[in-house]
This record gives sequence, structure tokens and C-alpha cells, in this order.
Amino acid sequence: MLTLASKLKRDDGGKTGRASGASDSTHRVSIRDRLLTKEVAELEAHLPSTCKASFPDEDKLHHFQLAVSPDEGYYQSGRFEFEINVPEAYNMVPPKVRCLTRIWHPNITETGEICLSLLREHSIDGTGWAPTRTLKDVVWGLNSLFTDLLNFDDPLNIDAAEHHLKDKVRNFYSLVSESNSLNISLSHIDSAAA
Repeated sequence: MLTLASKLKRDDGGKTGRASGASDSTHRVSIRDRLLTKEVAELEAHLPSTCKASFPDEDKLHHFQLAVSPDEGYYQSGRFEFEINVPEAYNMVPPKVRCLTRIWHPNITETGEICLSLLREHSIDGTGWAPTRTLKDVVWGLNSLFTDLLNFDDPLNIDAAEHHLKDKVRNFYSLVSESNSLNISLSHIDSAAA
């Protein structure tokens, strides 16, 4: 699957055989891509059982999708799609993540924005992005948004959090179940609106 790894090896092996007039920039591989080659292999080896990563273009490890299917809690029957884009300045800046599935969640807006500390470039509490973090941390963090990191006290989607506080058991749970069964893709809505 990791065709970029093959490309990196091929490029490294061809450095000595390159003509002296050849441009170095046409054969350079970014630091991001080198890091991603290692991190994606590690991620695939340690992916939570409730997650599945897919790479639309195997040569572009910096753009992929993640499906999370929680096996416990409010969101147990749902399947939630995330789009992850890793910027060129990675690992100094965090990946950009967007939820593609419409969801009633206190930490994810209905437009797909996500509140997860490790995705913040600057975090007051010290749990934000750091160059020592990896894609594995991001995936495990997204997976945990449906279980132990579900936070009603510091919500991004205030309406969902208030709804939970007013009627936790029946009404909130039924709305979550309804949104789980609908499984509406925001990317489909965005393309229809365009």
C-alpha cells in the first residue's frame, strides 16, 4: 500500500546516479512526506478496532479519510467519517481535520468543525499540538471523542451540550440515535449546495 515509501527508496537510491546538471528540487521529498511514510505504517499497525483509514491516492499520504464506528456509548451504532489533511509544515503544525458526517455531538459542530485539544496549534492547557505528536495520536483522539473525551462541560456545539443537560436520557439519546441512523455526509451536502 505504501507506494510513497517505494518512491522514497527509489529517489534515495537514484541520488548518486543523477547527472550533475539535474535539478535537486525535482527529486526532493518533503520532510512531511518522509514523516508520513513512517507514521502511516505505525498507524496501520496500531489502528483502533473501531477505526478504518483509507487513502484515496496512495501517493498522497497527507490526505486521507478515517471512519470511526464506536462500539460503546451514545454513538455506538453510528459510523462517522473524518477527512484529514496534513499541511506541508507538519509536524510543527497539526493536521486539519473535519467531520464529514452530520452529527449531534457537543464537541463537533453540525458543519464538521471539531474541538479536540491536540488539534489546537496553541493550547492554554498544554495539551495542544506538539511536534512529538503523531497521526496515531490524532486517530486515537478522534476515536475517544465518542467515549472518554466526550465533553459536555466545554462544548463547541453548545446546543447539543445544553440539550444533554436538559434531557440526558430520552430526548438527547433519541436525537443521537436518529442522527446515527441517518448518517448524513456533509461532503454530499456541500457538493449539492455548490
